[in-house]
Amino acid sequence: MQLKQLNSLYSLLKTSELFGRYITNSHIEKCLEKFPKSLVSVIGYSEEERPIYSLKFGNGPIKILMWSQMHGNESTTTKALFDCFNLFETNNEIPNQILEACTLVIVPILNPDGAERYTRLNANAIDLNRDAQDLSQSESRVLRGMYDSFKPNYCFNLHGQRTIFGVGSSGVSATMSFLSPSQDEKRSLSPNRKSAMAVISAINEMLQLEVPDGIGRYDDGFNLNCVGDTFQNFGVPTILYESGHFPGDYNREEVRRLVFIAIIKGLKVISNGVDTTNYKNYFEIPENSKSFYDIIIRNAQVSENDNQLFDIAIQFKEVLKSKKIEFVPFVEKISKLDTFYGHKEIDVQGGFVRNAENLELKVAYEIVFVLVNNKKMSLNA
Repeated sequence: MQLKQLNSLYSLLKTSELFGRYITNSHIEKCLEKFPKSLVSVIGYSEEERPIYSLKFGNGPIKILMWSQMHGNESTTTKALFDCFNLFETNNEIPNQILEACTLVIVPILNPDGAERYTRLNANAIDLNRDAQDLSQSESRVLRGMYDSFKPNYCFNLHGQRTIFGVGSSGVSATMSFLSPSQDEKRSLSPNRKSAMAVISAINEMLQLEVPDGIGRYDDGFNLNCVGDTFQNFGVPTILYESGHFPGDYNREEVRRLVFIAIIKGLKVISNGVDTTNYKNYFEIPENSKSFYDIIIRNAQVSENDNQLFDIAIQFKEVLKSKKIEFVPFVEKISKLDTFYGHKEIDVQGGFVRNAENLELKVAYEIVFVLVNNKKMSLNA
């Protein structure tokens, strides 16, 4: 399977109705209408009685369970899933092989209440990814019920990560990250963990052609309250996908394409039979680091009483307004930030930086633009 072929298919099959960061049930329901009713089911309801949908593709012996938007504000993988759905409905050798070997059950939005609010948590302010043992929430019980009834051979746990992550100390943004979760405190390299690692290794090899050095790996500290750790603990190879930041791509449309590639590649590897001897390549993927801010203003004078130069870290807060996401800049830190990177960096070379009211900058201030030596500079995404 060639990368060029996948990119060509993506350009033809991208779901145009889904765009940007705010994706809810009302958005995907319009898309679900285009698929045969036999593929779509309501498998349960959220705490606020919103339907939780699933789609089923293929009839093969390898069963794969996938879910997205467990965290309501992590929508990139949901968009990519619908692009994959379009591919599955074509008569093409790539999906044909996958669907002959596999049966896929896919939940595009597990947390529709959180999606509606654009929050990580559900309507009861519970993180569903810390509810795998208590199963205190409707959404958690829906996912576990699907797991128990379907009895998957593999699980894909699809998420999104913040813009703060880089790949090790490289100064490269973590455009995508992966994890084969631990299944015990010892972080044992069990056969199912090795299988997940081997799949990730193959995905990484392909993605390196698109984003060289832009793929990270999450720390595998064990937490049985997390869904991935729990399913891995059950002996089922589980792969955590994290869609991250590509330069300038705050709507995550470029990353969406990469997620599409990563999902199809993962399915293709599984459908061909996983060679677990390739698991060692997983450890060559650098671990994520919290090393980025959205903007860093370098070498700025910030106080009339201090000639010392500082760096000013600006972070965007994602705010839901009129059913759209606005990226509102806030001052995150004022310090020397030599070990950090900005997705955008502005060197003011000792310039005097003030806020819009020509007052001294303070941490936690909302700041849409700054004055640099009394000249306005925009900080929009």
